[in-house]
Amino acid sequence: MKRVQKTLLLLLLPALLGMAPAAAQRTLTLEECREMAVEASRELDQARTQVEMAGYDRKIARANYFPNISATGAYLHNNRNLSLLPLNISEGLTGMGAAAQARYDASLQQIRQLLSSEPQVAALLMNDPKFVSLMQLLSMADLETPLNTIGKEVNDAFTLDISNIYVGAVTLVQPVFMGGKILYANQMAALAEELAASRYDMQYAETVVAVDQAYWQIVSIAAKKRLAESYNELLEKLVSDVEIAVREGVSTQADALQIKVKAGEAAMMLTKATNGLTLSKMLLCKQIGLPLDTEIVLADENLEEIPLPQLSGEKAMEDVWADRPETKSLSLATEIYDRKAKIARADMLPKVAIGGSYMVSNPNMYHSFSNGWRGGMLSVGIIVNVPIFHGFEALQKTRKANAEARLYQDKLDDAREMIQLQVTRDRKLIGECLGRISMAERNLESARENLRAATVGFEAGVIDTDTVLGAQTAWLQAHSEYIDAGIELQVTAALLSQAEGNIHE
Repeated sequence: MKRVQKTLLLLLLPALLGMAPAAAQRTLTLEECREMAVEASRELDQARTQVEMAGYDRKIARANYFPNISATGAYLHNNRNLSLLPLNISEGLTGMGAAAQARYDASLQQIRQLLSSEPQVAALLMNDPKFVSLMQLLSMADLETPLNTIGKEVNDAFTLDISNIYVGAVTLVQPVFMGGKILYANQMAALAEELAASRYDMQYAETVVAVDQAYWQIVSIAAKKRLAESYNELLEKLVSDVEIAVREGVSTQADALQIKVKAGEAAMMLTKATNGLTLSKMLLCKQIGLPLDTEIVLADENLEEIPLPQLSGEKAMEDVWADRPETKSLSLATEIYDRKAKIARADMLPKVAIGGSYMVSNPNMYHSFSNGWRGGMLSVGIIVNVPIFHGFEALQKTRKANAEARLYQDKLDDAREMIQLQVTRDRKLIGECLGRISMAERNLESARENLRAATVGFEAGVIDTDTVLGAQTAWLQAHSEYIDAGIELQVTAALLSQAEGNIHE
């Protein structure tokens, strides 16, 4: 806290020297300062975001209980079609007309050669008009065109058109048994959300305590400023009285100089208190989200006596551990790693899921790859996965998670011991602070009476200036100790409340 104030002093002192008066003063109570600090804290805003993100993770984990439904579409262009016939048969079909025509022409040519070898038979046949007409018809016969057409049609019938393929499918997968992995993942996500909330509570308590410390520091400095003003007034009056006594020959010039030195020290003390009050208020403005030059007045700033905090009864340590966010966080972390070990163990167990899909395609594979959407295929099945061996990976993950759970359990035990030590220390400090306040009140009362008697004696001329200065110094010290004791009690009470886990939103 002091280091922050010194840094602010170095950075902002030039601005303070020329700072113009700001708007009207704003009176703030301790509770208002807490609320404004909580609203303005970026750390708390980040912690709230972490809680929100953990909530989303929990909902994400819960989604694994539900079936996974997806739709898929695909398009594929091919530069060649698919033939169900071997290449030689395909070529034979497309060229069978030409082959048949060649064999037919060869057979016809053999007939002509046979006739030419038998002139008498040829002359007899050629004189028959019917034979001549038959030979002309046979010469004009075209076998190639129709047979090629038939062959092409047969070849095309065995060729699948796959130049443009469209496929669509809707798939559903429903987990049935995942070895408990989904259950433990959901439990771990819920614990992680509680962990984020616990960390938020921790940050909230730190923010509140920091504001309390800044608040009561301002009250302390304001009280000491008033004390410095009162001390300055006493010395100024004493300076005036001594100057009169010097003129009358009752006191010496050395007495006057000694008191003037004290008056200068008191003026410097007042200046430091004024600057310290300004810087402390700027620090509080930063914490509660106000502009640094905002004029604020605290509700307890002008009180003559520091109020006593409301102290609760002594709390059982079991309740303290249950309410402290630190132990909550470590306990939750231990449970999270316990679930993590169970998730790793689930990887060694069989997994069962049921699935179904409906697929359509164009060309339709169920109708000879003909183009068009003519219905699809519905498939339903069950999937069983049984892990057998993967280098004992799941076993090592389980052991690691168990070791991490033991690690956080040890941290939790250490944290409980430290919290018990912290609570015991703060409770004893509360008792010491109460004793200091009681003693400071008695000392202050004595110092006041001593100062009154010394002032009366000095005015009566029976007491010298050294005695009066000593009485004033003793009064100043006793009053300062009383202020310090009251502020220390307030701050210690806030720390004890944090240590016992009583600060929560």
